[in-house]
Amino acid sequence: MAMPGVEHLQNVHPLFVHYPIALLAAATLFYVVAWLARSERLAFAAYVTLLAGTAGGALAVATGLYAEGGVMVSRSVRAALLERHETLMLTTASLALVASIWASMQRPFPRRLRPLFIVLLLAMIGVLFKGADDGGRMVYDYNAGGSACGQPIDFTK
Repeated sequence: MAMPGVEHLQNVHPLFVHYPIALLAAATLFYVVAWLARSERLAFAAYVTLLAGTAGGALAVATGLYAEGGVMVSRSVRAALLERHETLMLTTASLALVASIWASMQRPFPRRLRPLFIVLLLAMIGVLFKGADDGGRMVYDYNAGGSACGQPIDFTK
């Protein structure tokens, strides 16, 4: 097999999550720097990166929702982490979509209420990072992404 590590995955969701995390974080950074430097070129790069991150986020959400029922974690992990992860990532995707639509209406960087746009992006990143942390904990603390150890592992703080 060309990618033997994929054989150990319970689903394809982990293959789609890292790009939107990186792209949305980069878009936020680019927009902040573009705002501070008053750079329209950087604002355009931020805009394209935001759109790519939003599209990637849609794929990550779709694969996550598709995989949810088959994730082999105990009820305690599902209640403590998976449900919160789902809520946070759906919120992130919604905020990214709102930011993308807003930026598209005043391409590449909204002129009206620009500080509020930056706050929206920073809030999106805060929610994204917490949701990603929950996803990482499920994978690395409770083996939600593969078959490295027996299932299920009960939740512990």
